[in-house]
Amino acid sequence: MQISFSDYTVGAGVATALANTSPAIRVRTSEALTDPASLECFLADLGIEPAGTRRLTPRDLAQVHALREELRAALAATTEQEAVERANALVERAGRGPFLAPDADGWSWRISTAPEAGIADELAVLTGTGLLGAVHTLGHGRFRGCAAPECAGVFVDTSRAGRRRFCTPQICGNRLNVAQHRARRARNASDRP
Repeated sequence: MQISFSDYTVGAGVATALANTSPAIRVRTSEALTDPASLECFLADLGIEPAGTRRLTPRDLAQVHALREELRAALAATTEQEAVERANALVERAGRGPFLAPDADGWSWRISTAPEAGIADELAVLTGTGLLGAVHTLGHGRFRGCAAPECAGVFVDTSRAGRRRFCTPQICGNRLNVAQHRARRARNASDRP
């Protein structure tokens, strides 16, 4: 796998998505990655193809579950230094490089994964690089916890405006909006004679 330093949003997005698949965060929906097939679907939804053509195994799944906890710790780091140290450790797991490679705009810095790297190590390098790029470009202030009251999710806000509030806007944001709407309707109904 080759990862571009300039497109950190991909790695940061994968880090956010993977960290929030945990049953500790998904209290209402439980574990998102229950078996190798669900991991394959998760990766396909993110546009990630593991190196080689081998099928993912229960061992791969266990390693990705462990990686997810490392990512959560990096995203929840209280200091920039801690976030960088944790992200560097992820990249060091199987990262090779950096090197210059041609692209549509000329040349770009890239890092590759070791040929023997499994999917967890490939994801570690991808997400670690994304987190380092986010710290460098946006700052540690963009590493946040979800604003939804019943959610313990974490994320990197890579939006241009930097105003993202929810780990998964289409889930947590919608739940909060629906709850607020129902509360308003209940108040309005109780105000009527």
